[in-house]
Amino acid sequence: QVQLVESGGGLAQPGGSLRLSCAASGFTFSKNAMSWVRQAPGKELEWVSGIYSDSRDTYYADSVKGRFTISRDNAKNMVYLQMNKLRPEDTALYYCAKGFPGYSDYELSWQGTQVTVSS
Repeated sequence: QVQLVESGGGLAQPGGSLRLSCAASGFTFSKNAMSWVRQAPGKELEWVSGIYSDSRDTYYADSVKGRFTISRDNAKNMVYLQMNKLRPEDTALYYCAKGFPGYSDYELSWQGTQVTVSS
């Protein structure tokens, strides 16, 4: 059973930084791509970033490109999202996901971690 547990969310000021973590279990982590997805209040889910199993390629939504960095540690079954230069519009519930949206192996976490950017 796939389990994805996020942590690291909180309150940040505009221009500040946060680092999200996701602990994965229940599947062969090192063989799967991983993604971060977010949902702002009243809005639909938005894919934020993805990383292939061996970290050779990373992808970002235009809205976060140049500010967010995704990484992973296959030895620890962890995926991270370093968020810099945060903006109020980054406020959302952030979810970790196995795979990329639209693919058959895609599974979204049930939990999420709240990120609020406000002065």
